[in-house]
Amino acid sequence: MQQLSGESHKDAVNVYADAGVARARSLGNRGPLRYDSNGAVSAEILHAYNHYGFYVFENLIDSAEIDVLRLEFAELIDRAPVDNGADLDIQGRPAFGREFARNPYTMIRPLSDPWGGTTLLGGRHPTKMSQPKAAQTAPKKVVFVISGMCQLSEAALRLYGHADILSIAENINGTDFVPYNDATFVKQPGLGGAVSWHQDGVTHWDSPAWDDGIHGFNVQVQLYECTAQNCLWVLPGTHTQGRIDIPKLVREQGEYLEDAVPLLCQPGDITIVNRQVLHGSFANTSDQQRISITFGFHRYASILGAKGALSQTNDETYSHQRIDERSAVIQVAIDARAQFYPEQPVYRYTPFVGREDELRHSAENIERVIKNYNLKDLSI
Repeated sequence: MQQLSGESHKDAVNVYADAGVARARSLGNRGPLRYDSNGAVSAEILHAYNHYGFYVFENLIDSAEIDVLRLEFAELIDRAPVDNGADLDIQGRPAFGREFARNPYTMIRPLSDPWGGTTLLGGRHPTKMSQPKAAQTAPKKVVFVISGMCQLSEAALRLYGHADILSIAENINGTDFVPYNDATFVKQPGLGGAVSWHQDGVTHWDSPAWDDGIHGFNVQVQLYECTAQNCLWVLPGTHTQGRIDIPKLVREQGEYLEDAVPLLCQPGDITIVNRQVLHGSFANTSDQQRISITFGFHRYASILGAKGALSQTNDETYSHQRIDERSAVIQVAIDARAQFYPEQPVYRYTPFVGREDELRHSAENIERVIKNYNLKDLSI
């Protein structure tokens, strides 16, 4: 694949974006979160999500909360190591996060596609996006993903307990829904890497119980504007089609898939995306940054007895106890939010009803439940 200059890549994405924006605006799967008279998420919203495989909830997170999240993630980016496994940041200070069992940072070459065309992450990224040339002044490595949000940022821990987000999870995956993992995607202007076309699910494609929701869904909370040039693109409805032959599709259409649409968002919007939807993003040659705090939820039945995948090893089996230990993070997050925002509604998480006092936001539970919680992620 010929390496484009940054400007040429930007021009190519701009041409592709025009039609994609029109398609996205025509779908009717965006708007504020609405509940019916019984307190359930509006049936119209759930129908649109189930039909297209994604939904954009507008203005769900208050601007003051977004401001705090921006500050905390800016600090995390500033304190990143100069490279994977390095001890120092770009200013020669000790890099943040060395005290955790799993390094929170994934560092990549600017504008690269680190997973595409490799066997990483179960080989679910079989093709590679364009990797344009970065400016000569660009750093050798940039932050691509920050993992472990709940132990890195108090604001992110509180976000994890947001009543509306958890209500959405309950309405899609049932009252006994369980967490998946989290990964904050960082796309700095003129530097941010690409994520090649893929479907997230790995383990359940051949399950006799397969259906279009078996691999769960992801939430992305947007800290900055998501434009067609820097955002996630999705191919609507592909969550219902089983495992897609991505190399064949890309050979036939190129990397700019004909019917894909951009997830256009403003700061404070959140998106939910079925993990089986075909999706990806281009290298960010635009002049606008994107930071998307991403975390997911599963059905309990999809996880119980499943083998580990992705960030977890496949010799792990997810037992009731393992699920309970990882899900406890949600209950601590709920209490963290309740203490900080006493005027807001508090979500009632069914698996921990009657056990709330055991899982208050406290120094003890930060050490016992939150620290290194991502070693117990529930990846399938």
